[in-house]
Amino acid sequence: MAQIKVTQIKSRINCPKVQKETLDALGLHKMNHSVIKEDTPSIMGMVKKVHHLVKVEKL
Repeated sequence: MAQIKVTQIKSRINCPKVQKETLDALGLHKMNHSVIKEDTPSIMGMVKKVHHLVKVEKL
């Protein structure tokens, strides 16, 4: 299955609690931290919720 690299590019300060929890679920805990995830509909739904805070690259 395809993989994506998700990198947090903006701060989570002043974000709603739901968005902070979504970043935690993705495994992102601080600025410029990256994780590699499978390209599944559930992961893409989480990325869509915080699209303004992250950068997504296809691998």
